[in-house]
Amino acid sequence: MIDIKFLRENPDVVRENMKKKFQDDKIQLVSEVIELDEAYRGGLQELEVLRSSVNKTSKEIGSLMAQGKKDEAELAKSAVSTSKTRILELEKEVPELKEKVRGIMLKIPQIIADDVPLGKDDSENVEVSRFGNCVKKAFEIPYHTDVMESFLGLDIESARKTSGAGFYYLKGDVARVHSAILSYARDFMIERCFEYYVPPIMIRSSVVSGVMSFAEMDNMMYKIEGEDLYLIGTSEHSMIGKFMDEIIPEEELPQALTSYSPCFRKEVGAHGIEERGVYRIHQFEKQEMVVICRPEDSLEWFEKLWKNTVDFFMSLDIPVRALECCSGDLADLKVKSIDVEAWSPRLEKFFEVGSCSTLGDAQSRRLGIRVRSAEDKNHKYFAHTLNNTVVAPPRALIYFFENNLNEDGSVSIPEPLRPYLGGQESILPK
Repeated sequence: MIDIKFLRENPDVVRENMKKKFQDDKIQLVSEVIELDEAYRGGLQELEVLRSSVNKTSKEIGSLMAQGKKDEAELAKSAVSTSKTRILELEKEVPELKEKVRGIMLKIPQIIADDVPLGKDDSENVEVSRFGNCVKKAFEIPYHTDVMESFLGLDIESARKTSGAGFYYLKGDVARVHSAILSYARDFMIERCFEYYVPPIMIRSSVVSGVMSFAEMDNMMYKIEGEDLYLIGTSEHSMIGKFMDEIIPEEELPQALTSYSPCFRKEVGAHGIEERGVYRIHQFEKQEMVVICRPEDSLEWFEKLWKNTVDFFMSLDIPVRALECCSGDLADLKVKSIDVEAWSPRLEKFFEVGSCSTLGDAQSRRLGIRVRSAEDKNHKYFAHTLNNTVVAPPRALIYFFENNLNEDGSVSIPEPLRPYLGGQESILPK
C-alpha cells in the first residue's frame, strides 16, 4: 500500500505505474480515491470544528443564563443541538469514508523499481545470470515420480484415497532426503547469521490482508471454516505478521530471520494441480528467509537474499539461473523480484524453485510496522520488508534427483547432506 500523501502529490506517477504493470483497468481508482480522500479530510475537519464549537458554546450557555440573557442562551442551545445532529452524521460518515479510502488504496499497486523490465507476464522475465554447468546426461532420465518410486519412496495413489489430488506420501530414503534437505537449509541459513523460527501455520485475516493482495488471497489461501483463521501459504506471512503494530528501535535492525513451516496452497488458476507429480501440490514444506530493515538497506539485502538461494542449490550440485520478474509479473505489493530456477537435465529447461522480493514499505503500512529513529526518538518511519525461499521440497527433490542421478539408478549425495543421512554417499534403488 503506497502513501496516500504520495498519491495526492503524484497522481500521474501512480497512473503511469499502473500502465507499466498493464493494469489500465485500475487507473480510474486514482481519481476515485482522491475524491473520497478529500471528502474524508473535509468531513474530519468539519467534525473537529463542530466539536470544538459545541464545547465552547456549551460553556457560554451557563454564563448567558447567569447574566439573564435567556433568549441568547436559547439560541445558543438551538445551535448546539443542530451541531450535535451534524456531529452524529459525521461520526458515521467519516469512518465510512476512511474505510472506502483504505479499501481502494489496498488495490493500488506498489510503485515498482525504476530498473524493473517492462513486460506483460512471466514469459517476458529477463535472465540475469546462470550458475553451474547445465550438463545433459549421457543416459535417459526417467520422470521424477518414476525415480522416487524406484526407491519405494513415493505413494501418490494412497494419498489420492485419503486426501485427493495434490497430496502425496513420501517414505524411506526419499523421505529421509526430503528431511535432510530441510535440516541442511535450516543450518545453512543459521550459519549466515539468520535467526531460526518455527512460526504458527494459521493466521488471522488481519494478517493475511496485510501481507498480500486480495487476488493472491483468493487464489492461494485455505480458510478455516467457522474461524477467523487461514492456513499459511508461506511462513513469510506469519513472520511479517509477528511485527504487526510494533515500533522497532532502529538499533534492532536489520531483523534477519529464517523460518520453517508446512505450507498450504489452493494452486488455483492456469497451472493447476499436477496429478502425477509433486511440482504443483496443495501441501509442502519450506525454509524461508525474511528481512525487516531500514529503507536505505533494502536493495542491498535483496541482492544478498536471492544469492543465498543460488549458493544453497549450487552446494547440492544443482545448476540454477536468476530471472528478473518483469512489471506485469510482479504482485501488487512488490517493488522488485527475482526468481531462482533450477536446471532440469531431463527436460533441459529451468523451473522455479524460489522467489525473492522486496516489498518496500507496503506490508509495513498495512500492518503498522514502524521504526523509531536512533537519532531522533520522536521520528518514526515504516520499515522495509523482504522475503525469499531457501528451498521448498518436495518440488526441490525433482531437481535434486535429476541432477544427482547416476546411470545405474543410484543417486549421489552431495557432501553437505551426508551428515543428515548418516554419512551415506549415495542411495540405491530397491
